[in-house]
Amino acid sequence: MTELRDIVVGSGPAGVSAAKALLARGRTVVMLDGGKVLEPEAEARRAALAARDPAGWSDADRIAWMVPQFEAAEGQFRRYGSDFAMEPATATLADPPSWFGLRASRAAGGLSNLWGAAVLPYRQEDMAGWPITADDLGPHYQAVAEFLPIAGVPDDLEALLPAFPMSGRTGLAPASQAEALLTRLRAARGAIEALGASVGGARQAVDTSCRRCGLCLHGCPFGLIWKAGDTLEELKAAPGFDYRPGQTVVGFAESPESVTVHLDSGESVTGTRVFLGAGVLETARILLASLPGLDALVLRDSQHVFLPMIQRWRNRTRPDKGAFHTLPQIFVEIDAPEISPHLVHAQLYSWNEHYARDLIQNYGSKLPFSHPFFTALARRLIVAQFFLHSDHSHRISLTRTQDGRLTASLEPNVNMERISRAAAGRVGKVMGKAGLTALTFAARPGGPGSSFHVGASLPMAREPASGESDALGRPNGLLRVHVIDATSLPAVPATTITFSVMANAHRIGTHCP
Repeated sequence: MTELRDIVVGSGPAGVSAAKALLARGRTVVMLDGGKVLEPEAEARRAALAARDPAGWSDADRIAWMVPQFEAAEGQFRRYGSDFAMEPATATLADPPSWFGLRASRAAGGLSNLWGAAVLPYRQEDMAGWPITADDLGPHYQAVAEFLPIAGVPDDLEALLPAFPMSGRTGLAPASQAEALLTRLRAARGAIEALGASVGGARQAVDTSCRRCGLCLHGCPFGLIWKAGDTLEELKAAPGFDYRPGQTVVGFAESPESVTVHLDSGESVTGTRVFLGAGVLETARILLASLPGLDALVLRDSQHVFLPMIQRWRNRTRPDKGAFHTLPQIFVEIDAPEISPHLVHAQLYSWNEHYARDLIQNYGSKLPFSHPFFTALARRLIVAQFFLHSDHSHRISLTRTQDGRLTASLEPNVNMERISRAAAGRVGKVMGKAGLTALTFAARPGGPGSSFHVGASLPMAREPASGESDALGRPNGLLRVHVIDATSLPAVPATTITFSVMANAHRIGTHCP
C-alpha cells in the first residue's frame, strides 16, 4: 500500500508555500530538491562582514563584497560572491540562444536567493478570464504574509490593488533621493492622477530591522532579505516534513492510486500527490519528459525596460553616503487604457553602485578624463524599471532534446515595441511632474526572459484542454499532479510575480483533495 504522503518538487517560493498549506492540514510532505547552498568559504566571508557594524566597514570591505558581481558572466547573477543560486544556461538548455535571459536554479530556496524582493498582489482587472479571482487569492496572500516579511505602509496603491492591505505594517526608510522624490510626487498627486498613474512606496520582502548598509544587490550580509530557504529551515523542524536535497527530478508517472517521481540517480519516490514547483524551466523539462503528446510549452514573458531619469534638483546629501538600501524604493502603476488594458508597473531605484560603472563603460571610453563627471552624474540618476503584461510581450517556445534538456525559440510580439515606447513616454511624463527628466532615448529593454517574470506555459483554465491545467494546477488528464509555480498562471500581469505565485501555491495546497 502506498504511504499517504505528498511530494513537493522544489524548495523555492512556490514549494515552501504549498508545503506550509499541506502541513497545516496535517498531511505528510516529502520535498525533493536540488538543495545547493552557499559554499563554506563564501558563508565565512558573509559572517565575518555581518559580525561588524556597517559604520566600521572600510571602502575596501565594500568593494571586495561587490567585485564578484561585477565580474560575473553576462546574464549571471551572484550573491555573496557565489554562483550557487543560478544554473548556467547549458545546464537546462541545449545550445542556449544569446537573447534568452532566463536561468534555472537548483539551490535551496531557488531563485529567491537572487530576487529584488518587490511585493505586490494582482489586480482583478488583470486576471480577467482566469478560473480564479483576486478574492480567491486574498486569504492566501494573508497566509503567506505570516511567514514572508513585508515592509511597507498604506498609501494610494491600496485602492488600486486591494487584495492585500498594508494596514499595521512598517516600511523601510527610503534612501535620501527617494524620500525627496516621494515628497515631490505627493505634491504633484493631482497632475499624476490625471495621467492615469498611482504612486506609492515600494513593498519589499525584507525584515524591517534592515541595517541599510547599501549592499542589497550583492547579498545582504545580515540575511534580512527574505529567501525561501529561510522558510525551508522552519519547515525542517515541522512534524511530518522530510527534506531530501541533492535530488534532480527527471519525470513522473501517475497511476489511479499514486504518483511515482523518477530521479536522475535512477531511484524513484512514490506518493499520493505531486506538487511541481521547480521553477518554469525545470518544471517545463519535467513536464515535457512526462506527458505523452505534449511536444512544446510556450512561456509567456513580462517584458521589462530600464528607463534612466535625471533629477532636476540638487541632492541635500550625497546619496552614496550614509545609511540607505538599494532595493526598489517607489512603485508607479500606470492605468491608461490608451496604452494598455492592463496595468504597467514601474519600480524606481535611486543611486546604486552599478550606475557609475555603466555610464563609464558605455560612454567613458569616448570622452577622455570623463570618469569624475560620470561618477557625479550617477548621483543624480534615478532608474525606472517598468514591466508590461505578457499579452504585450514576446513568447518563448520550449521543446525537449534527446538528452533531456530544452531548446528555446522566440515567438515575437509585433506590438511590444510600440506599447513599450508608449509606456516609457507615460512614465517619463509622470516623473516629469516631480522634477525628473526621462532619457527616453537611452531606454534599454531587457531580453526575453530576463525579467524573470515568466510563466503561463501550462495555464489554468475553467475547462482545460491539452497544454492547459485546471484551477488546481492539474495538467489536463491528470488527477494527482499539481503544477504550483508560475507555469500554471493563466498570464503574467505586470505587477510583481513572486507574491502571487506563492499565494496561488498556498491556495492549491489548501484546496487540493
